[in-house]
Amino acid sequence: MRKTLLSAVALMALAVPGSQAFAQANEIVIGITVTTTGPAAALGIPERNSLEFVAKEIGGVPLKIITLDDGGDPTNATNNARRFVTESKADIIMGSSTTPPTVAVSNVANEAGIPHFGLAPFPITPERAKWSVSMPQPIPIMGKVIYEHMKKNNVKTVGYIGYSDSYGDLWFNDFKAQGVPMGMTVATEERFARPDTSVAGQVLKLIAANPDAILIGASGTAAALPQTTLRERGYKGLIYQTHGAASMDFIRIAGPAAEGVFMASGPVMDPEDQPDSALTKKPGLALNKAYEAKHGANSRSQFAGHSYDAFLVLERVIPVALKKGKPGTPEFREAIRQALMTERDIAASQGVYNFTEKDRYGLDDRSRILLTVKNGKYVMVKSD
Repeated sequence: MRKTLLSAVALMALAVPGSQAFAQANEIVIGITVTTTGPAAALGIPERNSLEFVAKEIGGVPLKIITLDDGGDPTNATNNARRFVTESKADIIMGSSTTPPTVAVSNVANEAGIPHFGLAPFPITPERAKWSVSMPQPIPIMGKVIYEHMKKNNVKTVGYIGYSDSYGDLWFNDFKAQGVPMGMTVATEERFARPDTSVAGQVLKLIAANPDAILIGASGTAAALPQTTLRERGYKGLIYQTHGAASMDFIRIAGPAAEGVFMASGPVMDPEDQPDSALTKKPGLALNKAYEAKHGANSRSQFAGHSYDAFLVLERVIPVALKKGKPGTPEFREAIRQALMTERDIAASQGVYNFTEKDRYGLDDRSRILLTVKNGKYVMVKSD
């Protein structure tokens, strides 16, 4: 009798057309690979934590969010992305937390034809342009605020120390493209690997070049290594950090050496001092209130803003896409891609997004501020 009943149930399942498709159509699957272990964990952990405060359904359809750790390794990120494609049948992919694994995820997403939200600055080349957008600010926008400050402070020579990977390359190339035409020259260039525990040799070369300022092209807690070494070795000049270092962990690890540093950042680090007319103020305050209530005072993070903002973007584009296709189908994924290019002025904690076919970053000068550290706290540098 039991065998007969099981057979009948199996036949009923087969007799219901599209029963499996119907189940998937009732949820939107989002695969997210971030770095929650290793040197870049200070970036990935806030990105994961902010998922506690994002929408759980959009357009009346529940979201199924799958989060995996890639340890900052491009191979792991590639494997995670392929799992999202083949096992999870993801409608959307996000990640990763640093540049090299984000490039790897973008490659997979573009091969599979799935919308991809990068959570780290990365080069969006033609082969990655169709399906990928970047949530963090493009480096030229963030670099501009740094170089303008350098110029106002009569900086003529700049020493550079950055990662020996694509993130370090992006920043060094941007300084040559923007900073040099503004009247500054490169005094010397040094590199280090993300897992390195000492940069003493590179710092000695930087100090010997005696530049007016030093730009550090690094991210996460590793950005504190050259900062502390420079001050310990007696460098007295200006030090600039990129938005890849904008976290409370940087101050915690760098300690007194962080005092006086200048750092590009997204506006989410200080929404309180933004004018009420700023479109980034309300979402920034909302994220920080929720995040600090859960994770403690002064735990706010620029990186939490990247993943949080991706869902604010999805709240605008998914309802549009649902009119053209069902979750789990190529039509739905294509409709998301098209909606990303047509929805305008999407206000978020890190900027106001206007993606286009030619601009996959979609941000302008409203997406950056300049911070300094005074008495162990970040303070926004007021523009003249």
